[in-house]
Amino acid sequence: MDYSVIGKKIRELRKAADLTQGDLAEGICTQALISRIEKGDIYPSATALYQISNKLGVDVNYFFEIGTTPRLDYIREVERQLTKLRVDQQFEEMMEIVKTEERNPFFFKDDEKLQLLYWHKSIYLFEVEKDSDAAFSLLHEAYSLTGHQKKAMTEREMEILITFGIWETQLGNHEHALDYYYRVEGAINPAEQLHDKSIKTRLLYNIARVLTRIKNFDSSSKYCMQAIHWCIEEELLWGLGELYYQIGFNYELMVEYEQAISFMEKALLMFGLRKNIPYSSFIQEKVIKLGETLNQT
Repeated sequence: MDYSVIGKKIRELRKAADLTQGDLAEGICTQALISRIEKGDIYPSATALYQISNKLGVDVNYFFEIGTTPRLDYIREVERQLTKLRVDQQFEEMMEIVKTEERNPFFFKDDEKLQLLYWHKSIYLFEVEKDSDAAFSLLHEAYSLTGHQKKAMTEREMEILITFGIWETQLGNHEHALDYYYRVEGAINPAEQLHDKSIKTRLLYNIARVLTRIKNFDSSSKYCMQAIHWCIEEELLWGLGELYYQIGFNYELMVEYEQAISFMEKALLMFGLRKNIPYSSFIQEKVIKLGETLNQT
């Protein structure tokens, strides 16, 4: 997409509407950001572009169509932003996008688009408002929009069931969590291809965490090793640190400290590659303490 073309057209439409940069920015962003967009220095987020188009009285697709590269999919861009905010646990920012798109007719033309909003809104209800009843109700509604027994499970539906499992785990309902996870596992195994390879990594990791909580350490470690092999096969970096740590934690709980240290050191290497300082510091301290305990025995 040619950023300068988008910026120039926003500037032309703004002037035609007799709006200042401050007028256009009001309720959307800062005047300085509008200035940078119009200069072509940066490209607005999909949500900001939708708000700008509303204020300028044009369809948001107009901006995608005037670019010099193939038209971007507005819905996919919103989904990308929501995914990043969800993964980074920036739930307030995530909910701002949901609130904006709830007024966007694009998201009410078919069930898949509406499902995207309901899913993320339910996460906000659970994580921020701590209203688990409302969160579960809305997430069930989201899943039912597309979930049908006669068709293969979509990756979005897999993600939603994993979300159910994570919540059940947090509430201490481990068997319910495993029920959700095993449903996804059964849907993934026969699948020829996953577009998002990380779904399988996260699924196996979450199963392993529940198995650790119910003291099934051997099975937990086996799921971790399965996930590690998957990451290596698919050249995925995310998850390796978490998985190696989970195996080490299992060995720690089994009072097998040498094995625990070995796997935690592997986890430390993975988090170091990702430059994740909080996790690296946490694991480094555990390795030192386990080493001290081992020397005392």
